[in-house]
Amino acid sequence: IYLPNSSTGFGQSHYFQQLKSSYDTIRLGADRKLKYDVYQAPFTLTNGLFPPWDFQHSQVSNGITLLASWGINFNTFQFVVLDGITGVPKINVNLGTSGSFGSNIPGSSRPRQFEFGFQTTAQRKVIMDFLDSMPANATIITYPLLLSASTNLAYVDSWKADTATLGLGKSLYHKFLSLGVTSIDSFNKTRPFILMFSKSNAFPVAQKFGENQEKIVVTKTIPLSSVNGLVTSPYFGPVKKWEMFRWNGVSEENPTADMQQFEILGSPTGFNGADVLLATVKNAKDTSIAFINASLYPFLRVRAKLTDVEKGTPFQLKYIRLNGGLVPEGAVAPNLVFNAPDTVFAGQDYEFKLAFKNVSPVAFDSLIKIKFVITDRNNVPRSIDIPARKALVSGDTLIVSYKLNTLEYPGANTLFIEFNPDNHQPEQYRFNNVLFKEFFAVADIFNPTLDVTFDAVHILNRDIVSSRPNILIKLKDENRFVALKDTALLKVQVRFPDNRLRTYRFDNDTMRFIPAVLGTGDNTASIEFKPYFPQDGEYELVISGKDASGNKAGALDYKVQFSVINKPMISNLLNYPNPFTTSTAFVFTLTGNQLPQNMRIQVLTVTGKVVREITQNELGPIHIGRNITDFKWDGTDMYGQKLANGVYLYRVITNLNGKSLDQFKSDDDNTDKYFNNGYGKMYLMR
Repeated sequence: IYLPNSSTGFGQSHYFQQLKSSYDTIRLGADRKLKYDVYQAPFTLTNGLFPPWDFQHSQVSNGITLLASWGINFNTFQFVVLDGITGVPKINVNLGTSGSFGSNIPGSSRPRQFEFGFQTTAQRKVIMDFLDSMPANATIITYPLLLSASTNLAYVDSWKADTATLGLGKSLYHKFLSLGVTSIDSFNKTRPFILMFSKSNAFPVAQKFGENQEKIVVTKTIPLSSVNGLVTSPYFGPVKKWEMFRWNGVSEENPTADMQQFEILGSPTGFNGADVLLATVKNAKDTSIAFINASLYPFLRVRAKLTDVEKGTPFQLKYIRLNGGLVPEGAVAPNLVFNAPDTVFAGQDYEFKLAFKNVSPVAFDSLIKIKFVITDRNNVPRSIDIPARKALVSGDTLIVSYKLNTLEYPGANTLFIEFNPDNHQPEQYRFNNVLFKEFFAVADIFNPTLDVTFDAVHILNRDIVSSRPNILIKLKDENRFVALKDTALLKVQVRFPDNRLRTYRFDNDTMRFIPAVLGTGDNTASIEFKPYFPQDGEYELVISGKDASGNKAGALDYKVQFSVINKPMISNLLNYPNPFTTSTAFVFTLTGNQLPQNMRIQVLTVTGKVVREITQNELGPIHIGRNITDFKWDGTDMYGQKLANGVYLYRVITNLNGKSLDQFKSDDDNTDKYFNNGYGKMYLMR
């Protein structure tokens, strides 16, 4: 609320603010007024003649208080008058010569009952005037205090005769009838009775008559209003210091009857159950509360005790106010900065940004702490440390920016961020300091692929390779967010001819790991493997690979067997196809670990004339093992002229360190029948 020339603080004045309070035996009605609760009050009424029934057997009780007991004089009527709203009994005052309303002088222990004789017309007229004087909503209880031996009492018939003196229809008999006591005719002899009636006829009367020696009992409940109520405000705060407590209101009926008292209750936390009574205020409408230590009790609430024992109309609170120096208030501000994708791929950075703004005129005292938690798909929370940020002055904003590697967070996740957590420093509200954000990391379920070449060639099982091969191993992954850069992703083993299995490591020059580089469009890691196999025989290369998500490159390890022959040799040279029409290539096998320094193929006629010589450069790249030349002879001579159809001879000439290579012949080689003294034959057919 805006109050000119006022300090800061908290107040409660509007109806919808007052609805936040708690109410005890009092309520805030739809008409926006305080009303005491209405309850059903139980009464127990007893009566009997004496003897045998003494003072303990003629009483009026509301279950808590004994309102009337017997009386002062026998052969009298005892009256108890209750306020129709509050149930508070009317008090009989000793006026010296009589009690109130012409009643007999009350006993000191019986101030709540009125005693009247009823033997004469004058006495009965006093009772009639007494009943007329009672408030319209009064509840009246009466019973007789009679001696059982009395026989000459003024019964109902005597009352009826009073009309001759008092006027037509005017008698105590008619008065009781007008008040709803329809059984008053039963008082035709000395007998006990109990009457309970309301002048406003708001509830049914109780009327019971007994016999001479009978004790009668009546139990009755009537609706009454509470006369006390508690109104407890919600917590106000927090503040840096407390200054003043102010209140105001209005009495609806009798200001002198309304009593109000205020209790100032303090709480360190602002939660129920931790209240400490710090001050009591009765009359002063402006009270200093500067003595309350705000660091110990940053939250206060006010409990109003409202009492009206006369009218049952509580004091109407207009407002309560607690003045004090406010603490700062911050709030998450996604309208300023907010970035939090709904879906990412596992391994992709989850880039989160959020603004937090000081929306109050008060500066924060210190750096703002931040709580950042990711709860994964298994409902396991993981806290992420984010350093505290600047102390925000009024209107200032801080932005939290964090990149989360989602490789360990596949599936559904919940992000939680809280500024100024755990009440690190005082702040007005906490609910607007938090943000929950769900996001989904699409799991990497694709397997990487392995590619293995020996000297740039994909070999077949049991192929011959160099004893010093250059083996290139490539591991390729489709995930474009997590680079293959860990040597633990690949494992290289070789089984030697003696069945010994050796695992190679990256601690020497034999293997070199080349990590993948993201951004190139190719997430491929490589291993340059350059082993030396001095022993001839059959080896096996075993490679296992996986990506950063743990997906394996195949259900089984990659395995390939290969043979090593250290002696440099060359097999018979075959051409393919043979016969040929347009072109033919040459197939041969090399062993050892060095390529020939010079190698050429001569094509001759059957008479021995060289018509074409194919150099090593023309043949293209060759390697240790099985070779098929890139070069294909098209049946032309050294001048490019087409040769005639027919049979032609060919031979290979090699040179390694000044010597020709020996002939290599495998166990399953049966090509000798196609050669004669190192010459092979081929047939050109166009």
